[in-house]
Amino acid sequence: MSTLSYNATGAARQALEQHLPTLVEDQVATRIFAKDHTLWGPDAEAESAIRLGWVEAATVSQPLVKDILELRDALRAEGVTRIVLCGMGGSSLAPEVIAGTAGVELTVLDSTDPDQVRAALADRLAQTAIVVSSKSGSTVETDSQRRVFEHAFTEAGLDAKSRIIVVTDPGSPLDKASREAGYRAVFNADPNVGGRFSALTAFGLVPCGLAGVDIQAFLDEAEEAAEILNDDASENIGLALGAALGGTVPLRNKIVIAEDGSGIVGFADWAEQLIAESTGKLGTGVLPVVAGADAPEVNSGAPDVLVVRLVSADADVELGDNQVAIAGGLATQMLVWEFATAVAGRLLGINPFDQPDVEAAKVAARGLLDAQPEPTPAAFVDGAIEVRGGDWLADAATAEGAVKALLGTLEADSYLSVQAYFDRLAFAGLEGIRDELAATTGRPVTFGWGPRFLHSTGQFHKGGPAIGVFLQVTAEPAEDLFIPDRPFTFGELIAAQAAGDAQVLGEHGRPVLRLHLTNRAAGVAQLQDIVAALSARASATES
Repeated sequence: MSTLSYNATGAARQALEQHLPTLVEDQVATRIFAKDHTLWGPDAEAESAIRLGWVEAATVSQPLVKDILELRDALRAEGVTRIVLCGMGGSSLAPEVIAGTAGVELTVLDSTDPDQVRAALADRLAQTAIVVSSKSGSTVETDSQRRVFEHAFTEAGLDAKSRIIVVTDPGSPLDKASREAGYRAVFNADPNVGGRFSALTAFGLVPCGLAGVDIQAFLDEAEEAAEILNDDASENIGLALGAALGGTVPLRNKIVIAEDGSGIVGFADWAEQLIAESTGKLGTGVLPVVAGADAPEVNSGAPDVLVVRLVSADADVELGDNQVAIAGGLATQMLVWEFATAVAGRLLGINPFDQPDVEAAKVAARGLLDAQPEPTPAAFVDGAIEVRGGDWLADAATAEGAVKALLGTLEADSYLSVQAYFDRLAFAGLEGIRDELAATTGRPVTFGWGPRFLHSTGQFHKGGPAIGVFLQVTAEPAEDLFIPDRPFTFGELIAAQAAGDAQVLGEHGRPVLRLHLTNRAAGVAQLQDIVAALSARASATES
């Protein structure tokens, strides 16, 4: 197994000292691996009883390896060398990290943006197979992606059934429909594992194995990590990390996960969903903030922030105050963080395996799709940006003034969430505004691509503490794209998802500034200039 190490200072060290003896005395580690569903209280028992399969996933999943590799070889023999993963949340985030860290190409399509979907369709279709990944198959994004690829394969004269591989729970509607349709292969995952804990199940293994990742070595490493974590001892790093995540007093409820030389590509994006969706409920929880080692939050010293630095095993790390450094291989880290999140749930007094507020935005989006209402009129238009907001906009008359007004609603314990509902690949540079906004506001800032983040941090935004302030950015597509046998297009779907989420956040009393870019390139450039100007003014004021 790769070397696993952990170090902590300040509040994280104090949390360890406070909680570790009790966690060991209560035999929390061995009880988790024994699937003791009583660990999280009576209200959580029903859900926990059917969600602890992840503790043995590395062993249970071993028989899948042979079938996955045989299918990979058969596809390659047919000239199929490109794998596209159609999935959302837990079905896409883990495979993206696993393949990226292994340096293996895997196209992850977790968007309903027409331009991003069209780009995926246009790339080497003749060499492509898709993995449709969904526990139930009812996920509207995944169903829409499957439909458009199946149509494209057929239109290109390809045998669509031979190019579609499905990963789902046994007996699900998708399982039955896929077998009846005669798709190339159907892989069943353990139904007793929730999506965000599914990295070591068929959901993580099938797309990565077909793409070329050494999934056998990945599972072997995870099995060794499980043996280490299954120990009621003060040296258990999983218990220590769990104490840091959920046991600081007072609770530091913004966890800045900073990549600092670990060699793992995009790990924090996966951990973001795991932590936010598991802990953000009942008005409490901890918000993961994905950042770089030099991000403003890392050295802010804010009393509500804890920094976790992902480092390499041989790094000589000098920690600042209230920081954690953790090192380990990818499979090891994934199991450690799953375990630690379950421990944090116990300390927070919540059920880490449900997601009671995720459905709200989906219901709102479906209602808007069915009703097809006229868009809410813009408060005003500035260049390539239409501006919509609440009463807090006051007399703002420019997009810059609107952003400034939104930032003015931030309080001492707030965070800012930037949510961009369009092509995350073509406009990846927009993420650069995250650091600038964090420096400008002095507050933690998250950046999420929609609708991807709805299956990730969306639960915390609605179910966690009511301290979020939201900047939503939507954009006009170059051209809309129809969804076969559906009464709506991809453009209509992503617009409804954005509007539905804004509606639910507004119902929770949170300020939401909606910026719609009428021209993508021009609007992105204008927004970047606005944020840069605000940042420059803030820096000048400080100096």
